[in-house]
Amino acid sequence: MKFGISYSTPFFGADPERLTAFARHAEECGFESLSLPEHIALYPGARIGPMELPPSLPYADPLECLTFAAAVTRRILLGTGVLLLPYHHPVVLAKRLATVDVLSGGRMRLLTVGVGALPGEAKAAGVDFATRGRRADEAIDVLRLLWGGGEDGVSFDGEFYAFDDVCVFPKPVGVRELPVHVGGSSAAAARRAGRRGDGWFAGGMLPPDERRRQLELVRTTAAEAGRDPGAVQYTHWGSLGMSTKDVDALAEEGVSRIVVTPTTAEPGRALEEMSAFAERFALA
Repeated sequence: MKFGISYSTPFFGADPERLTAFARHAEECGFESLSLPEHIALYPGARIGPMELPPSLPYADPLECLTFAAAVTRRILLGTGVLLLPYHHPVVLAKRLATVDVLSGGRMRLLTVGVGALPGEAKAAGVDFATRGRRADEAIDVLRLLWGGGEDGVSFDGEFYAFDDVCVFPKPVGVRELPVHVGGSSAAAARRAGRRGDGWFAGGMLPPDERRRQLELVRTTAAEAGRDPGAVQYTHWGSLGMSTKDVDALAEEGVSRIVVTPTTAEPGRALEEMSAFAERFALA
């Protein structure tokens, strides 16, 4: 089992010293990865299910934060949970992600993408909310095409993106393309993970039975697409208070990575929680 840690700027703030202290401590504790969430724009009354998002929540740009964290760490992998893919142009994003990978020495390896659930956010980004799933599918294809392309350039002619003989450099370090995981709580997200994802990050609000149904959907969709279902990594939210029994149960379900986050915004206590978890599971 691999263990990642999430740093949520809406909860912990975007203070640079706190972010770097958190990243350093996560690496020292032995966590595999550090991830950040994203929202492009909020607005009064924005809701995800029953949860209202105050418009003043400081959702800092995750890639900028990860680059900042990478400068003070050496080993920990960098990830998003999730980056809202339809609201980024994939040609620009391919460059940004490869640059983070190069600057971090090949650590931008846990990109997890989603499609967003806020119609007002889509409108602010100039995206038709109803098309965001198809845009995400196309954007994943564009990212991989650009990362794998050479000096002769690559071309694409899709519903949302089109270009001829385009080159994007620098390239990711030591790999043809960066892994792309798919996060979400819907059947559509599960199918996207099966068809295109290197991994599936199940939504944290999914009931256990629905989560199992969606995992099966990931696997059957992968098989139907001619892909190896066993090669699609399965990431699951967890808690810093979970026991070894809890982890064993998730491993039995096929979970390959658990992402946790501190329960307190108080800096000292958050680091203590991380240390206690790392000691309990002998991460270092």
